Amino acid sequence: MSESAADRFGLGGVDQIGYVVRSLEASLPCYESLFGPFQVYEAALEKALFRGREIDCRLKIATNNAGPIEIELIEVMEGETPHSEHLRQHGEGPQHIRFRVDGLEARIESMEAEGYRNIFFKRFGPDTAFSYLESPKEMGGKIIELLEMP
Repeated sequence: MSESAADRFGLGGVDQIGYVVRSLEASLPCYESLFGPFQVYEAALEKALFRGREIDCRLKIATNNAGPIEIELIEVMEGETPHSEHLRQHGEGPQHIRFRVDGLEARIESMEAEGYRNIFFKRFGPDTAFSYLESPKEMGGKIIELLEMP
């Protein structure tokens, strides 16, 4: 049995599973019947990096923290993001898993050395940032989010 990416890069346990939906309003009743109530909010990201270029986007997000793993639902309201890309290529459903980490840039560097691609990145301050890393094609091109936040 081969070592998992979480073990190889010292990521720890999964912290979140992110799902992409076309319409949060239409999807929320189904997800609430599975997981319970969600908190809904909008997030504007300015000057995020997506596939090497600076973008602005607006997302509508719903989170549920009732269990050991956060469930996140994401609707793209404006802009081109990994989420809109996922909708075009795969439709609605699971899009990423998230791990909370320290030393984000060093982890990105070690994962890129093994063929992962940093496709979506935003730093909010000296100790808060996230990155979406796409696994190599031979591993399915899956998305792992790393979140650095106190």
